[in-house]
Amino acid sequence: MKTKKRILLVDDDIDIITVLETILRREGYDVLSASNKADGFKLVKSWKPDLAILDVMMDAPYDGFELAKNIRDDHSTARLPLIIHTSMDVLFATRPGIQEMAREFRKDPNYSNLEVILLKNIESNDAGVDYITQSGENVFFNVDGFIRKPVNGEKLLPEVKRILMSE
Repeated sequence: MKTKKRILLVDDDIDIITVLETILRREGYDVLSASNKADGFKLVKSWKPDLAILDVMMDAPYDGFELAKNIRDDHSTARLPLIIHTSMDVLFATRPGIQEMAREFRKDPNYSNLEVILLKNIESNDAGVDYITQSGENVFFNVDGFIRKPVNGEKLLPEVKRILMSE
């Protein structure tokens, strides 16, 4: 018997959680949710999902980014596929090296003052987040994809399937 893939949703908006849960459960996924960074990390560690979909802004402006960074920095969860669910624009690139591309965008006067750069290579699907913390530290981490708000099942499901199939 095939085991259902587990997807963790971390978002403080119950309406978004409800819509995402409905879409994903209808496709046969096992779904759990958390409404904040701390509960989300506990579920990542205990429930061991196959994929996590994280909102960016919850209790604090970059809680989703901080949660993603915590997941990447913990050796037991570092390989968990992550999708960032956001209304922020994603910049697209065609050259390899997402982190290097983010650094190049930071040098460009048109982008240098952005607090957050979301970047995706359209050829390789490599993706990453580059952001400036409140203390001014520049942080970068890789993610597996981005889903644009508002929720759109026709875009969500292919991205989820692409990521889960590449595991």
